[in-house]
Amino acid sequence: MKTLTPKAFASSGFRIVPLPTNVAEEARQAAQSGAADHVVIEVDSANGYPCRHCLRWAQPGERVILFPYAAIPAGHPYSETGPIFVHAERCDRYDATREYPEDFRNGRALRAYDARYNMVDAEVVNEGEPEQVIAKLFQNPKTEFLDARSVTRGCFTFRICRA
Repeated sequence: MKTLTPKAFASSGFRIVPLPTNVAEEARQAAQSGAADHVVIEVDSANGYPCRHCLRWAQPGERVILFPYAAIPAGHPYSETGPIFVHAERCDRYDATREYPEDFRNGRALRAYDARYNMVDAEVVNEGEPEQVIAKLFQNPKTEFLDARSVTRGCFTFRICRA
């Protein structure tokens, strides 16, 4: 099996899929209407509140919405609902989809899933080289997509699909 270099794979092998804008907007509307499971928080640290829409860390003084999200749909063994953040104010959706987001080069676990949402593999990103892990996980023909998750909290961060 041919091994792809990270640079070669980055230019042709994957696409980052941030949280859809409609989901971020729905969270903002739910928070404004007082939904109990959509909490507005004022950020107090530079690396504790990753926005899943713009894929950057919210900065102290910014407000974010904490709400439940299911990256894997209900009805599958690996479905789960977990907490995620989006900026309380509108932000631009991450659009450098052929580049791994700089803010998340460390502290992520990548979980590989097949087309039926079954986990087929998982690996922690170490030393800031996620492209190598992505290339390795996509070498398995069963891998349909990857989910990037926080190593410490386990929360969904973004999806990675084949290009």
